[in-house]
Amino acid sequence: MSAAAGGPTLDKLAASARDAGRLALDTEFVGEGRYRTLLCLIQLSVPIGGHTHIELLDPLADEFDATPLAGVLADRSVEIVVHAGRQDVALLRRVLQREVTNVFDTQVAAGFAGMGAQSSYESLLGDALRLRVAKSASFTRWDRRPLSAEQLSYAREDVEHLLELASALQGRLRELGRLEWAREECRALEQASDERDLDAIFQRLPRGRNLSPSARPIARALVRWREETAARQDRPVQGVLGDAALIEIAKRKPSTPQQLEQIRGSGAANLRRRGEEVLDVVRAARELAPEAAAREERAPSSRPEDAPLIALAEALLRARAREAGLAYELLAARADLQAIVAAWRSGAGEADVRTLRGWRRELVGDELLELLDGRIALSVVDAALSIDSEPSR
Repeated sequence: MSAAAGGPTLDKLAASARDAGRLALDTEFVGEGRYRTLLCLIQLSVPIGGHTHIELLDPLADEFDATPLAGVLADRSVEIVVHAGRQDVALLRRVLQREVTNVFDTQVAAGFAGMGAQSSYESLLGDALRLRVAKSASFTRWDRRPLSAEQLSYAREDVEHLLELASALQGRLRELGRLEWAREECRALEQASDERDLDAIFQRLPRGRNLSPSARPIARALVRWREETAARQDRPVQGVLGDAALIEIAKRKPSTPQQLEQIRGSGAANLRRRGEEVLDVVRAARELAPEAAAREERAPSSRPEDAPLIALAEALLRARAREAGLAYELLAARADLQAIVAAWRSGAGEADVRTLRGWRRELVGDELLELLDGRIALSVVDAALSIDSEPSR
């Protein structure tokens, strides 16, 4: 199943990818019941001698060495083609400990070609290449060996036409003058990560901002203990200690097993076994200096009276998306429009949202701000939305 077991070696595959300037990939993984998602298979599609060679790499094999592949993924002269590849990129960055650069995502590209921002691989093959594939093994156990013939066939199909699809979409986007927009959007995928940031996890705790200064160091220490325990046991963090129980323990600061057991959610069998560990964490953290909650400059919040302006803004964006043949979802989410309207209403300046940055601002962001300022108006002409740049006063 690896490149070393028949066909070109991984070194030769890497060299061929550099010669061709592109490589397509996909991954199979298992995340359920684990601390971190387990990478189970890497599928590669590489142009070799005028043909496309497909290789399946097994990262669970003892002899697995992805050094040549890692070098290619970090080589900006090689285009890395994926479909809906955010998790693929995040996994490879963590497991291979190298950057993944020059990513081209066919799902992202499809949105710029007016084919839907969440188009599946199968639907794009049908729309762009008139191909039909039958997928049948997506929810199988990819962590078990040996893999079945059905699984191997499924895995190969995931990359068999991916390079051809990317070429077709790039040709369409080039004609539309939007290829660079798509590439700009894909560059964000290079930073995809599934690393767990302890401070971010602490900040997201429900009702965490309501903790007292003396409870905050305890909650932070419990977050660290929970992560370390979950990693050691390779199990989801909520199975070690739920958020609600963690907050209550930090608030009540128990010092005995009996006090700990009085806290709802802390009586689970696993926690009972590790009760002394939890109490030790609490005792140590009680000696830490109190921690005041950081003051955050919050953006103006949306109000019910903003609804008409949000609807007006959405009408403008949908009209521009339709005219441009773009998926509306690429331009804004409702939260983006809420932030823009709330910032405009409060006089707080421009909202820091994607709709007002880069190609989106060029296409519709500036126009949206003009609409809110009353410098343009919307009207309906012949059942179509019309934009008047000199509205009557």
